[in-house]
Amino acid sequence: MAVASIDMSKPMPLTPMAIVAKALVYVASGLMLFAAYTVYLIGQPLFGVIITIVALGFLFVFGMRRFYFARFIYPGIATMALFVIFPIFYTIYLGFTNYGSFNLLTYQRVQEVLLSSKIVDKSTAIPFAVASDNGAYRVFFENDAGGFLSDSVALDGTPASVRSEAVSAAPQDLLERRDAIKLRKGLAEIIVTLPDGTELRNAGLREFASVASEYTIASDGTLTRASDGETFQPDHETGFYTNAAGEQLTPGWRTNIGFDNFERIFTSEGIRGPMVSIFIWTIMFAVGSVVFTFMLGVILASILQWPHLRFKAAYRILLILPYAVPAFTSILVFKGLFNQNFGEINLILEAIFGVRPEWNTNGFLARVMLLLVNVWLGYPYMMLLAMGFLQAVPEEQKKAAALEGARMLRVFWTITLPQIIPPFLPLLLASFAFNFNNIVLVLLLTRGGPDMPGTIIPAGETDILGSFTYRIAFMDSGTQFGLSGAITLLIFILVSIMAYANFVFMRRAANKG
Repeated sequence: MAVASIDMSKPMPLTPMAIVAKALVYVASGLMLFAAYTVYLIGQPLFGVIITIVALGFLFVFGMRRFYFARFIYPGIATMALFVIFPIFYTIYLGFTNYGSFNLLTYQRVQEVLLSSKIVDKSTAIPFAVASDNGAYRVFFENDAGGFLSDSVALDGTPASVRSEAVSAAPQDLLERRDAIKLRKGLAEIIVTLPDGTELRNAGLREFASVASEYTIASDGTLTRASDGETFQPDHETGFYTNAAGEQLTPGWRTNIGFDNFERIFTSEGIRGPMVSIFIWTIMFAVGSVVFTFMLGVILASILQWPHLRFKAAYRILLILPYAVPAFTSILVFKGLFNQNFGEINLILEAIFGVRPEWNTNGFLARVMLLLVNVWLGYPYMMLLAMGFLQAVPEEQKKAAALEGARMLRVFWTITLPQIIPPFLPLLLASFAFNFNNIVLVLLLTRGGPDMPGTIIPAGETDILGSFTYRIAFMDSGTQFGLSGAITLLIFILVSIMAYANFVFMRRAANKG
């Protein structure tokens, strides 16, 4: 029977539903393009370009019949591009910049911030009050001869310049201080000129004073400081305004610095030393977590498989409970239990053995604590897997070995374990990858502490590479996004090499099998 084919090149009549669908596509695309333009205007051109690409892709795929085939895969591709590919490349890009807490702004925005900096002449400071004047306001400055009263001004936030005249007494309708404070936004936008020509600006909640710009700018971008006449040149290699003596003005701006972040990592002992130590501990932590959770899970699963064990169902429920409770809840509970001053674990150890381990201040004990908690959180997963894999081991082989005189442990090592390792292997590798980046446990339990001495960046004894990078970017002494981006790139390369090595190992193991 012949099947009719659809010629996609010929236009098809539009139904009312098709017209509505096309209209919705055009409206949605227009809204996304407007959002992209708005993002561009607020100084984020990269994100604006990305939103524009997504909007145009949405318009072409869902608005044109020739791209009909891509309608089912476009959402997945767009989502992966936005939330996987773009963050990876953007983080790598940051590794080649000086982006950080002192270099957050653009060059133009830094100029605006520095030029808006003002110098207040305290010798001209004079208290003020505000008087009501038929819907407008007057500013009154009191002195020994009476004072000065300004012309009427709206104080609605519009910049204005008003003059004042000498008066012998204060006006009768002065506002209370709390009511005058409510007008501070309007007061900040006006300039009051005294009879002698002195211009006063609002310099606080209680006074006006002569205010001058701290910096002036030349046509070549050079800034001159009014207080001492010092000049500062824009240095686009470091992202700061710098004078001849090396003094830098803050804030700075984002700029490309090439491989400087990577050079810092490999040449600075204050960075390289803790990073090597953290890398070694990360490997130890990931391997230890996998080994101990696997061992404990298999042992408990083997015990639960014993045919003469009573109350198996109750034991299974109790042993699976750590897996059922949210991990962050268990971690916070353990943080309290291991408190070295008031935790129940130390209270029990002191009562029985007379010792109070320093779980939070001793680096070795903190790592032991971290590993113990992670084993507690991870063993139920391994136990559930082992319970399924153990059931696939033929009982006839075990019975035959027992008849030959093999003891229980020998049966397990020679028959059971070799048969459950192959299906376990990819899951063990996945568990290793998970624990290699298990920053939630570290940040909730120890926050990476105790800190390592002699480092120039935030680094702790229990930090793994992921938490180490997170702390550099978002915590402690500052936000060094550029440096953390460089470290992230190195971690990405390292993990890629390890993943490829694991893939080769598994393929060879499968070929041998």
